[in-house]
Amino acid sequence: MKRRNFLIHTGLFSASVISATNINTWVAKSATLNSQKKRLIVIFLRGAVDGLSVVVPYSEPAYYQARPQIAIPQPGKDGGVLSLDDRFGLHPSLTSILPLWQQGSLAFVHACGLQDSTRSHFDAQQYMESGTPGNKRTGDGWMNRLLSVISEKTPIQAVSVGETIPRIFYGRMPVANLALGKNADRPLSIDRPQVAAAFDQLYTGNDTLSKTYHQGRLARQALMEDLDYEMKMANNGAPTPNGFPKDAERLARLMVTDPRIQLGFMALGGWDTHVNQGNSQGRLARNLDNLGIGLATLVKNLGAVYQNTAIVVMSEFGRTVGQNNNGGTDHGHGNVMWVLGGNIQGGKIYGEWPGLNSTQLYQDRDLAITTDFRDVISILLERHLSLNTEKLNQVLPNYIPTQIIPLSK
Repeated sequence: MKRRNFLIHTGLFSASVISATNINTWVAKSATLNSQKKRLIVIFLRGAVDGLSVVVPYSEPAYYQARPQIAIPQPGKDGGVLSLDDRFGLHPSLTSILPLWQQGSLAFVHACGLQDSTRSHFDAQQYMESGTPGNKRTGDGWMNRLLSVISEKTPIQAVSVGETIPRIFYGRMPVANLALGKNADRPLSIDRPQVAAAFDQLYTGNDTLSKTYHQGRLARQALMEDLDYEMKMANNGAPTPNGFPKDAERLARLMVTDPRIQLGFMALGGWDTHVNQGNSQGRLARNLDNLGIGLATLVKNLGAVYQNTAIVVMSEFGRTVGQNNNGGTDHGHGNVMWVLGGNIQGGKIYGEWPGLNSTQLYQDRDLAITTDFRDVISILLERHLSLNTEKLNQVLPNYIPTQIIPLSK
């Protein structure tokens, strides 16, 4: 690895490191700073979150046929979705953000994502962070280019929460790092050890059944190790959502205290649910619970600043419509983007819904994409951050939005 790339990866190249214990040493107290400045926060869910479990198309029979064990029940049923309209419902673990929907500051764009056929976490994340799908030679990220067109020559105009500078912030503009909170990267357990121990004790003999069981256990252990490795790679260094509420609170406090901070970025891993995904309860539900609580915490602690803030939640691609044999889902295509903010025209689900019948699927297995993720980013850059056409082209080069989504007032 070249020295420059190493320095960028470790967050040492043209970056300021912020210590959470010494916030007051760098915060400016000048009353002349504009507290009404527009802010943008991007939260990237690394590993490909299952958008069909986040905003559930409960009116589609095909959804339940494809997911006999992991589908989220319809509204009113035990563990059912939180109804958003007559077609879609929110995962019940996201109760904490339902008030934002009801207040009209939370919206979703369904069947949205990266218009590229890749199913590689690494390629898809790179394309979404560079803003130039299909071009691996782009050396900077779209948020760094955004910083260059709104720059006020301050080293803390953009803050990344994490141990390293993410690709979305690669570039010539300085970006500050905020270290992760305590225990933010604690791994999740896929199997319950007490259950495994009980079965080990049951099958202790030399009979064929016991031998077959232990051989299966060894094979499963190897499989789980492979999946754990794949999950870690998919996370790309991002922590699981366990520590998100606390980190979100810290980022909000910084933005409220210092109006110079205009851009924020956080990445959360743990969404690569090939095994034991669960439905209303389980692994995905626990992650969504922490994510929802973190978003609600972020909004609450932003206070009056939330009125001038847009928050985007995105992931590299969705997951297969049908469940697999391990009670999970595999790498898919279309997904759902979340947009929150005081100026967001929320309480709506945007985008053309393509449907889940077999003839409507992408490559016969995935939710099709009808809205390019850059359409969502473009409208926020234009209406929320007031970028003109020339500046928009610098941030998202050679891209002309295919549709106007009225997300921002």
